[in-house]
Amino acid sequence: MSGHGEKLSHKQERAIAALLVAPSVTAAAQQIGVNENTLLRWLKDDAFQSDYREARRGVVQQAITQVQRATGEAVETLRSVMQDTDATASARVSAAKAILETAIKAVELEDLEARLVALEAVQKGTR
Repeated sequence: MSGHGEKLSHKQERAIAALLVAPSVTAAAQQIGVNENTLLRWLKDDAFQSDYREARRGVVQQAITQVQRATGEAVETLRSVMQDTDATASARVSAAKAILETAIKAVELEDLEARLVALEAVQKGTR
């Protein structure tokens, strides 16, 4: 296994991109033209795991950003539904509420991450 911090090959970088969009490891391996066992071996490699984890984190952060951008629209929906007598309004409120709750949770997670990073920095400084 490679040590942490080693540079991945171009094919391994393509494998990470494929893993982010393919429905399975098998499909990702086929997409980039490697044997599934090769990809499974790469997934056990520390450097590959680290870069793959970072790529997945980036995808999730982009999704969170999209949810946060939708909060204004969710508020508008809530405002219009408050005055709507239509029976389907409850479904619209539920969707808007879900978006808002998700955005709030994302902010809380970002705050927790910042606190964790600060604590880790303090801990490293005391060693």
